[in-house]
Amino acid sequence: MSRRAVITGIGVTAPNGLGTEAYWAATLEGRSGIGPISRFDPAGYPVRVAGEVRDFTAAEHVPSRLIPQTDNWTHLGLTAAAWALDDAGADPAAFPEYEMAVVTASSSGGTEFGQREIERLWTKGPSWVGAYQSIAWFYAATTGQISIRHGMRGSCGVVCAEQAGALDAVGQARQLIRTGTRLVVTGGADASLCPYGLTAQYSSGRLSQGDDPDRAYLPFDVGAAGYVPGEGGAMLVVENAADAHARSAPVIYGEIAGYAATFDPRPGSGREPGLRRAMELALADAGLAAGGVDVVFADAAGVPELDLQEATAIRAVFGPDGVPVTAPKTMTGRLYAGGAALDLAGALLAIRDGVIPPTAGVTELAPGCDLDLVRGATREARVGTAMVVARGYGGFNAAIVVTKTD
Repeated sequence: MSRRAVITGIGVTAPNGLGTEAYWAATLEGRSGIGPISRFDPAGYPVRVAGEVRDFTAAEHVPSRLIPQTDNWTHLGLTAAAWALDDAGADPAAFPEYEMAVVTASSSGGTEFGQREIERLWTKGPSWVGAYQSIAWFYAATTGQISIRHGMRGSCGVVCAEQAGALDAVGQARQLIRTGTRLVVTGGADASLCPYGLTAQYSSGRLSQGDDPDRAYLPFDVGAAGYVPGEGGAMLVVENAADAHARSAPVIYGEIAGYAATFDPRPGSGREPGLRRAMELALADAGLAAGGVDVVFADAAGVPELDLQEATAIRAVFGPDGVPVTAPKTMTGRLYAGGAALDLAGALLAIRDGVIPPTAGVTELAPGCDLDLVRGATREARVGTAMVVARGYGGFNAAIVVTKTD
């Protein structure tokens, strides 16, 4: 346990900003990346707005030979990983290849790539389906491509737990650091804004059908009616604190002080959802009392029943108005496996800059959701400790506590 896991690099590909600083500036200014779907004609679908990464050109960031072999989700993840390594000042060639690892999260895999290949199968026959379909759709494709590109041959894996998955991946990265791994690239990304992917997402019954990008996704609000889907995410570089200092890492954003994951009980059992317990266990793992947390980055489902569950859990742990709460994903949509990773990046930047980003759009809190929700504008604050919480469809819960380092 003497090996402390710290985050030394951040890379972001988000609907409201490509690159960490571009994303953070847009978020603090309240600029949303949610808009009408442009990737395909959404007229025949009940969902017409999304958080698209609109200004991303894979050829500018990804080796040309990889583009036809991989999905857009992997392009975004590869780009974020490269940016995170650059931010950390970490040249993979300077590390032993078996002492570097990659652990990412994905909830959809390469659905856009898969849709193209399925259309070829239907319209032209099996001989027209490309061989890369066998790997491009796979949840571990991004992990594998990051590993290959940077020569990282240590323990590699992928976590599939929807929104909670990225926190689980970061928790696994911490464990790898504690057991001797030198450097881990971790985080999450998803990109499933195609007819096939949108139809699959809509089957959950949780997507917003609102047409107004500014009002379609309103977590904790009286007008909450589902969430807006999005794409993108964030990748992080995790290292042992002593190793990071020894190589004079340009910046240490914070330490992964606590992590926990739980699973909800069977629906209809009458038992409490597992989110509160995940938060309490993460605090215990960090050795902190609830009063030591300066901000909570909420899961913010945007579904009235789920919002009430989360608000109740936060109030149970921190007390009424006991902690500022924010949901900057109201400016990107829920990015599935990429969402919690992006929230974690935001939490680290909030610690760095002493500011809490706002929750966009929310004007009137729903009954029972009376949280100290940061709305309208940023809030300057001393942020030494932040908690990020996430829930994944199917009952997954995760919480991470990050703290400022000396």
